[in-house]
Amino acid sequence: MSDPGFDLHVEVSGTGPPLVLLHGFTGSGATWAPLRARLDERVTTIAIDLPGHGRSPAPAVNGPRAAGDAAEHDAFDALAAALVRVLDERRIATASWLGYSMGGRVALEVALRWPDRVASLLLESASPGIDDPGERARRRVADGALADSLLNDGIEAFADRWMAQPLFASQQRLAPAVLARERARRLENRPAGLAWALRALGAGCQVPLWPRLGELAVPTLVVVGALDDKYRQIGSATAARIPRAILEVVHDAGHAVHLENPTGFLAAVERFLREDVGGPRAVRVGSHGTHG
Repeated sequence: MSDPGFDLHVEVSGTGPPLVLLHGFTGSGATWAPLRARLDERVTTIAIDLPGHGRSPAPAVNGPRAAGDAAEHDAFDALAAALVRVLDERRIATASWLGYSMGGRVALEVALRWPDRVASLLLESASPGIDDPGERARRRVADGALADSLLNDGIEAFADRWMAQPLFASQQRLAPAVLARERARRLENRPAGLAWALRALGAGCQVPLWPRLGELAVPTLVVVGALDDKYRQIGSATAARIPRAILEVVHDAGHAVHLENPTGFLAAVERFLREDVGGPRAVRVGSHGTHG
């Protein structure tokens, strides 16, 4: 994938130091609307639709491609470069980067490939990848099957199956209006775009970054929800390997901390952005906010 032709939709607002926002799979820049409304008084938010999501189309692909082939592994390198170009186009030397889930994996790629463009790193419910080669191969196959089902069955059926996963069970506590809004946002995505993202940006296609976490020299916030047992473990292991990392556990939230406890999530982000986090590692268990 020498030139994937990424055409990224970007929305910029606010005043102050730049903060890049990267959403998760099936999301878009609209994911961050409530957060941006609060943060725009303090920072310049740069919300980007990742390829295949929102108003950023998937790149053109010539001919059939098997999930996980060498060209798709290069998607992360090409995407990191495209995201850095977003800063170049706005004459921004460095920025803080906040990524949720898939967006967190992408933010990690940027931080390791372009460390001079990252002032600090905020990872929400994000994994550095799948370390075990066998598990990684099985994930590629599973994501390829998901992509096929998405193209065959349509976006509505896929979105409902995706959100039925145990990982998202805690979101059923949210208000019906919030659930309806989030479902409507997922349905705005194009099936072909999401299928491409599954095959090119899935965890099974990413070279695991665990061995390189010690290279990260920037202040890093790792945010996880107290109700998300899987990512609490991943987040704890991630923070333990990053020299200047803080692990923040936000109560009353599962995988989508920003959605399930927006008050607690915003408090964690604001505290991190204003504090000097160069000291020893810490673990914070949040005691603020409620889900809404």
